[in-house]
Amino acid sequence: MSKPLYRSYSDYLKQKYGEKVYKIPVNLAGSCPNRDGKISSGGCIFCDEEGAGFQCLPNSLSVEEQIKANKEFFSQRFNANKFIVYFQSFTNTYLPTDRFEQHLLEAVSLDDIVGISISTRPDCIDNRYLDILQKICDAHKIDINVELGLQTVNYHTLQKINRGHTLAEFIDAVYRIKKYHFEICAHIILNLPWDNLTDVIENAKILSALGVDHVKLHSLYIVKNTVLGQMYQNKEFEIIPLDEYVNRVITFLEYLDPNIVIQRLVGKGPINENLFCNWNTSWWFIKQKIERKMKDLNTYQGKKFDYLNKKWF
Repeated sequence: MSKPLYRSYSDYLKQKYGEKVYKIPVNLAGSCPNRDGKISSGGCIFCDEEGAGFQCLPNSLSVEEQIKANKEFFSQRFNANKFIVYFQSFTNTYLPTDRFEQHLLEAVSLDDIVGISISTRPDCIDNRYLDILQKICDAHKIDINVELGLQTVNYHTLQKINRGHTLAEFIDAVYRIKKYHFEICAHIILNLPWDNLTDVIENAKILSALGVDHVKLHSLYIVKNTVLGQMYQNKEFEIIPLDEYVNRVITFLEYLDPNIVIQRLVGKGPINENLFCNWNTSWWFIKQKIERKMKDLNTYQGKKFDYLNKKWF
């Protein structure tokens, strides 16, 4: 039996739950300390007004309404009977704690929900929210996954994109969450214009050393009416070619602990609002291109990582 190219999220979910499980997004009306003036008023230079919630139903609908509508759609389209509720947009642990808990309880009260995934920032992790998650986990016997937007370990690039947090705060957040034994997913953008292949490798090494459970790779998309969009139109940077992105993903995987689950290899952008997205091709084509080249190179996730000794080749 040939070695898998990488540890895929769909395979992981099937092994864990015994059947297909689908992740359904929920959109809460929220904000972010990088947008409301606590840290900054500009937000990340790539972030638009929807806060990454462009694939979600409108937040005017209740949590229950969004979940029921999504369950019906994904049950019919993908034949899924179990679901993970993904609080996707904005910074969910920046909500008032009472509202945060109320939304979670609304989600876990519905049938066929096996997990909760919380998207947030590393600098918005504290024990108040983790205690709420622990209480719900214990009471409802439900799995908890915390998704942390890091994007890069290069602190110069973090400043350039106005993330408003540092690598140190990401490390601190990982250690805090690990005390509660929740799974951690790190979000990484591998084609930020100010990163190079050394940063790609360092991303993989640091995430492996920290022992995160999942990684979600995003290809950078550029949205209209954002700071990054204006910089792109002013030709202040260039996007790397698609073949280089493919090479970066493969290199990242080679240096990554093979036990880490890969939720995504490439991202998506909002339709009709992009100045640039996925080299004008589909995310599925890019995914297949990555997998074909890995087969041609006879390479795989963790090829340059010695798990037993925590060393890199």
